[in-house]
Amino acid sequence: MKNRTKPDIRERFGFAVKTRREELNLTQEDLADKAGIHRTYLSDVERGNRNLSLINIERLAAALSMSLSDLFQLVECS
Repeated sequence: MKNRTKPDIRERFGFAVKTRREELNLTQEDLADKAGIHRTYLSDVERGNRNLSLINIERLAAALSMSLSDLFQLVECS
């Protein structure tokens, strides 16, 4: 049997951000503008290629109309 490991926290976080962004019908550019980050940075986040700072996590949560705890709850369910 293959040993299946849980995806990396960056991948789970990116999936949670993308899922919530799509629920809100926002483009990557819309969300990036609301969060005050660059669209390519957001793209990297959603693909799990960025290790975000706490400041950017807080900005994304606010732009997604979520508390930090709600965002991390979504990450844990991913």
